[in-house]
Order: sequence, then structure tokens, then C-alpha cells
Amino acid sequence: MLGLPNGERFEPAGPLSASGLAESKAVRDCLQWLVGQRRWIDQKHLELCRIPAPTFQEQERAEWMAAEFEALGWNASIDKAGNVIAQFPGSRDQSAIALTAHLDTVLAPRSAEDIAVSADGRFHGPGVADNGAGLAALLAMAGAFNDEAMMNAGLPLLLIATVGEEGEGNLSGMRYLCRPSGLGSKIGAFLVLDGPSTERITCRAVASRRFEITFSGPGGHSWSDFGAGNPVHALSRVIAMFSDIRLNGNLTDGDRYSFNFGLIEGGSSVNAIPTLARAKLDLRSESPRRIDELASLLTSAMERALEEENARSSGARLVARVREIGYRPGGRLAEDASLLKCLRAVDAHLGIRSQLECASTDANVPLSLGWQAASIGAGGEGGGAHTPSEWYHPKGREIGLKRIALALALLMRSVAAPALA
Repeated sequence: MLGLPNGERFEPAGPLSASGLAESKAVRDCLQWLVGQRRWIDQKHLELCRIPAPTFQEQERAEWMAAEFEALGWNASIDKAGNVIAQFPGSRDQSAIALTAHLDTVLAPRSAEDIAVSADGRFHGPGVADNGAGLAALLAMAGAFNDEAMMNAGLPLLLIATVGEEGEGNLSGMRYLCRPSGLGSKIGAFLVLDGPSTERITCRAVASRRFEITFSGPGGHSWSDFGAGNPVHALSRVIAMFSDIRLNGNLTDGDRYSFNFGLIEGGSSVNAIPTLARAKLDLRSESPRRIDELASLLTSAMERALEEENARSSGARLVARVREIGYRPGGRLAEDASLLKCLRAVDAHLGIRSQLECASTDANVPLSLGWQAASIGAGGEGGGAHTPSEWYHPKGREIGLKRIALALALLMRSVAAPALA
């Protein structure tokens, strides 16, 4: 039984059989379309990656995606948050299944030439795997599901490209989708595409909190003002102190944690005492208790570093502050959830040995609300995500696309009576 956020309950139309469904004419046609359009999918993958879409600057890519959905016969619009929402013409205004992928990238190409294809068929450049793979799959589903026999088989399908998934975007697109937009309450299950790997089903959401630490002072000349409080020195102490921290207790899977100082800024010249230094820190854990513990230790480390630097100072003193700049909620999908049953049934049919995983994705938001959501890869191979050496190879993309299509067909059918022709 698939539970919907608004409290409605639906009985499945029949047993979850990926093998039986794959033999229906409509699904066979859908899967054959995906195989026959491999070159087209590769081409669209490269085209979309050549449109820069760093977090908070996704508009051009969003407009391109909307135009592509329209060209494939879907009705597309861009909501107030910047998300692209595509719906098949004639779809009923009722609960739906949502397939999503995020638009934004951590790094962005400076020119189209930054996205290149090497002799071995690999794509190279910012965002080609994360999340070029997911967005290309979203377009592939728009083409493959462009058929009334598929789209009238059960719940309507929504294809959504979200903004603000990476970094300080703080999952803004998915947050808007789930709450202010009102659309989230109509979505029975969220299937999130993020990256290429088909080996994992992310159904547990890692929570995170992000902080900015700032030290400031009057600065001065490195010689004549030597002895004045130095913000860079103080910030360095915080990083060193905090990095030496090891939490006590039995670190089970649910207690695992991580931290990362991902950005450091400060200073203007080698012979000038800086007036300001700041760092941004990411804390993660499945356990809210662990994150709160780390946040408290961060504040303590900052206060100690400030005290030590001011004690050494013979002149102007420093001030410090810590500011929370982001929060991602945690959550988990129930083991008996229909979405997870669908994914496992499809994986068994396709021979995919997937593992349940905990990570931070757009699925965090619906999972935190108790709604059905999971994140999977879109197929192919990739690596170097969030670095200038990011790469993607379409080898193996086909199995990932078949997995997505079968999972969607199962989800749509599991909540409706009509059988596929």
C-alpha cells in the first residue's frame, strides 16, 4: 500500500512484478526507445553541461530544460523558486509520482570547451556526472514516457529539475516544492536522480549543519604593527583544535559523523596583518545528537582560539562570531515502503546488486517530512565530483535508464487499477 503525504491510501493494482511489467507492450516500447536513442541522450547530456549552472545561477539551464521538455511534448513551467516542472498533457490533477534531478553544480564551465569528450568516450568537465547524468536521464524519461498507454497506466508522472541542491543552496528548490508551493502534498513518492552509480539506493538522509566562523580586527603593517591580533592566526587555531576532536562513544552507523572546512578566506597582502578571516564548515551525521555535540565543540574551539590570540596580542584585540548558514534535515524511508519494494523488485529483475545507503541529497527534505523518497544514480560511470577533474562515461547508462523506467512504471501502476496494454 502506498501512503501519500495528504493521508490518502491506495491499494496496489496487483503484485509488484517487474518481470511481468517489462513484458507489457507499452513498457517494452519505452525500454526500446531508450536503447535506440543512446546517441541523442549523450548529445543532450553534453549540451546541458555546457550551460553554466552554479548554485543560485541556474536560470539559463532551467530555461533550456523547459524548452527541451516542451519539444518532447510535455507541458513545462518554471516555479517561483526556479524549479522546472514538466507534466504530460492531459494528466489528471491528482496525486502524482515525481522524478527529480538537480540543476546546479558546485563548479561551472567557463566556456563550452570546458566540457569535452576524450578518445575513450569519457565526458570531462564540471558537473558531467553530478548532475549531468541525472538531468540527461530526466530528459530521456520525457522521451520514453511520451505515450498515452504509459501515462494513463496509473498516477501521473511529474518530471522536475530542482535548484539549490548543492552547497549553500540548502536544498532550496526541493524545500519550496515540498512546502510553500503546495505541490509536495500531491506527490506520493519522490524518486531523486543524483549522479551515475546504480550500486546504491539512498534511503537514509544524512543531516547536516553548516557554519561560518569569522575573526576580525583592525589589521596593520606586518612589521610596525607586529603583535596586533591576527585573524588568520586565530582561525588557524580553530581549525587545528577542531580537527583534533574525536567524539567519544560507540560509533554505530547511526552515530557516524564527518566535518569539513571547505572554504577559507582572509588577508590582502603577505606584508599586511589581515582585518578579517573566515572559514565555512560542514558537519554531518545521521544522529542529531552528534551534530549538536559537534556544533557545541566548534563554539568552544572558537572561544579558546580567540582567547589565546588576544592573550598573545600586545595591541588591538580581535572579535569573533559563528553563524549558521545552512541546515539539511535527516530522515529515513521505512523498510516496508512501497518505493523501496519497487526499487528492489526492479534491481532483482535487472540483476543489479544495490546496497542501501545514507547520504545527503534532495531526498532529505521529503524524508524529513515522513514522505516516501529515495535517491538513485542514473547509470554510467563517473568520478571526481565537485572537482575540476570530474568525468563521466556513458558505458552502462542503458541499465540505469531501464532501472528508472521500470521503477516509475511500477510506482505508477501500484496505485491504479488499469493494467498496461
